[in-house]
Amino acid sequence: MKTAQLKFTLLLLAILMTTATACAQAPTTNANGQETQTEADKHAQADTIEIMSQRMGRVIKNVVIVPEQYFDADLQEEQYPVVYLLHGADGDYSNWPQKADLDDMASDYGVIFVCPDGQDSWYFDSPIDPKMQFETYVSQELVNYIDTHYRTYDNRYMRAITGLSMGGHGALWLAWRHPDVFWSCGSMSGNMDITKFANKWHINDRLGDYNSNQQRWAEHAVINLIPTLKRAPSPEQNIIIDDGVDDLFYQNNLELHQALLKAKIQHDFTIRPGNHTWTYWVNSLDYHILFFSKAFERGIELMESQP
Repeated sequence: MKTAQLKFTLLLLAILMTTATACAQAPTTNANGQETQTEADKHAQADTIEIMSQRMGRVIKNVVIVPEQYFDADLQEEQYPVVYLLHGADGDYSNWPQKADLDDMASDYGVIFVCPDGQDSWYFDSPIDPKMQFETYVSQELVNYIDTHYRTYDNRYMRAITGLSMGGHGALWLAWRHPDVFWSCGSMSGNMDITKFANKWHINDRLGDYNSNQQRWAEHAVINLIPTLKRAPSPEQNIIIDDGVDDLFYQNNLELHQALLKAKIQHDFTIRPGNHTWTYWVNSLDYHILFFSKAFERGIELMESQP
């Protein structure tokens, strides 16, 4: 008798637990009867996408992270600014999503992150390797794909690009050569003058041996792009640069800062404790995104003021 009563009690508890679970997981609906996410279900979404580069004739991987509000049924007309995040030498497209909390950051700031696989390209269009044409890929093919497939602002005011080390060089290289595409740009521990680190980190594989191609190397050094910045469309770009005091590119970045001051180019420049590590770069990203978010706010005002 006691055994039968115990079985009945356990069965009743199982039914109650199943019912409670079903109620907790039941989807909610809005006023139009459309299914919506519960607060517990809402989160940013990260997708790994493959894009065919017509310039290189091969597929390139990228991670795209959209904020949680991107899927809100009441915000389906909302557009989002885009931040392009570039990795360093010997890295890949997965580095930033693995190291930094891009999901929360995307939702907090209402931005889309795009992390392309730049391989060891230095984000040049290599004059000697047709399979390494990453300036064209990032500044044209990738941007066009993102603007076509996601709800972005197709406007330079609402795009930013930054990165670490090789990616810091690449971000300024791409933004300063394509100010019509990127209005805001940044660098963390970037190699601002590749001529001072000849034949390291695969640069010679992209530009040829330094001793035989010194002019080519000089033309691909970010610091030598500064004279072109005064010719960029108005309003001038938003530039943020930082480095750690113990970083191998510390002197390199100081020289860039001094050259920008001499050319009277407005920019934010910060030296903080730290060296060439992910601890430094993840912390640095917070400052860059805050800087970019303020630029995006100005960008909205500029777009609204245009006829």
